[in-house]
Amino acid sequence: MTEKEALQLDKKAKTAYQIFPLLQMRWSPRTFDEREITKKELNQLFEAARWAASSYNRQPWRFIYAEKGTESYDRVVSCLSDFNKQWATTAPILLLTAYKEKTENGDENFHALHDLGLSLGNMSVQAEHMGIAMHHMAGIDWKKAQEVFEVPEGFHITTAIAIGYYGGNPDSLPEDLKQQEMQPRSRNPITDFAFEGTWKSD
Repeated sequence: MTEKEALQLDKKAKTAYQIFPLLQMRWSPRTFDEREITKKELNQLFEAARWAASSYNRQPWRFIYAEKGTESYDRVVSCLSDFNKQWATTAPILLLTAYKEKTENGDENFHALHDLGLSLGNMSVQAEHMGIAMHHMAGIDWKKAQEVFEVPEGFHITTAIAIGYYGGNPDSLPEDLKQQEMQPRSRNPITDFAFEGTWKSD
């Protein structure tokens, strides 16, 4: 077993209950294998997102993607936080996510962010099935991204995602990020967020 394969195995979630193995294996690396993500593979990810549940089937999600080595890729990078700029350029694909803010009647679509999240959940599981990692990033200047990519009024840039095959070399990262990369994964216990019958205060 290689060091990269061992890292992937070490990142397997230590779950309290048995869950779907792809969910157990999914994690968010900050370094990726150099292998290209093909157009067909990208379309498989978008197809998975396409079939996510959405309120009234409105499908309010939108995506802008860019391949490494292109001007568009560099423009995505320019919109990232300084922290994310340290590592995100190891990914062969960078993706911006967005949602349509209003319904066809012009009302605020309260569920649009929920639906965007469902589509990205589908995409993440499909990616894991293909051996592809997705690192979701909140650290993005969305207002700048709106301008840089000429996003029309009524749509809201939300997050950025680094996409690439698992198997990157942690040694390529700054030392502090390398240490984070090697740490075991953790989550809050179920009792912190699932309440029977009534809300429980923290």
